[in-house]
Amino acid sequence: MSKVIMKLEDIRTYYYLRKGLFKTLVVKAVDGVSLEFRAGETTAIVGESGCGKSTLGRTSLKLIEPTSGKIIFEGKDITHYKGDLKWFRKKAQIIFQDPFQALNPYHSIYRILSEPLEIFGERKREVIEEKIVNALEEVKMHPPEEFLTKYPHMLSGGQRQRICIARALLLGPIYLVADEPVSMIDASSRAEILTLFRNIQKSRDLAIMYITHDIATTKYFSDWIAIMYAGKIIEYGPTREVLRNPLHPYTKALIEAVPDPDPENRFKIRPVIPGEPPNPINPPPGCRFHVRCPKRFDPCDKKEPPLKKVKKDHYVACFLFT
Repeated sequence: MSKVIMKLEDIRTYYYLRKGLFKTLVVKAVDGVSLEFRAGETTAIVGESGCGKSTLGRTSLKLIEPTSGKIIFEGKDITHYKGDLKWFRKKAQIIFQDPFQALNPYHSIYRILSEPLEIFGERKREVIEEKIVNALEEVKMHPPEEFLTKYPHMLSGGQRQRICIARALLLGPIYLVADEPVSMIDASSRAEILTLFRNIQKSRDLAIMYITHDIATTKYFSDWIAIMYAGKIIEYGPTREVLRNPLHPYTKALIEAVPDPDPENRFKIRPVIPGEPPNPINPPPGCRFHVRCPKRFDPCDKKEPPLKKVKKDHYVACFLFT
């Protein structure tokens, strides 16, 4: 087994909203998630918008303070670490969803990429330029010298995202959060970006959290998959095993919603499961998915099912398998 880089233990991240003078609402964005991220492996976090994927990623990077639980990085508990986290920032990086917002429009590509190196103490211009050129070559920006004086508005969406990837790689991280890195890019560039990610991951032995709502891309890019619903992981296992043999009704619904390239099945996509969307402020009692689940039965509305191992490395939180 590969080395565990990042370990999350029962992470809970709640937001508190004021309502009126005396009432406070609690939004349970992440509500008890435990995962491991190993060197050279990608774990995909899949779920619909608002299920807590991005909050989980940012919590793992300590961009958001967790309400409870543990964040363990390279065997060290950094959950409420009070010292200088500069060493952690160098080893753990994030690629944001929107490359149009992630780059300063007033800075040249050289300045954007030189900034992290300067923050971490590099002062020699020739060393900075060499590292930037190498990073641009690694993300297939050819010839790299031509991009140094350009500005973000002069680049396409795919090129901007490659700049974001290069910036994240400059400091040599070992853990990377990719927050829907291809959702804002046209379809023709998505496969190239994901292939690039895969090659970089293998060459650098990175541990990657790949956040996405597009379950179709996970088959080609991730080793493990965690299906998230209303702040909880409801199914987890090897990607190909989960996609080939989904157990939770919600996982099945996500897979059936993917358009089928087979001409005979192309327009036979099943409708969305009926019911109300998840409410993180006031979740229903019992299983959070039971109000939308076509297979619900007696215990589903009374208590929450635990995440249980049903096959080798395959876990599911569903009373159908308890």
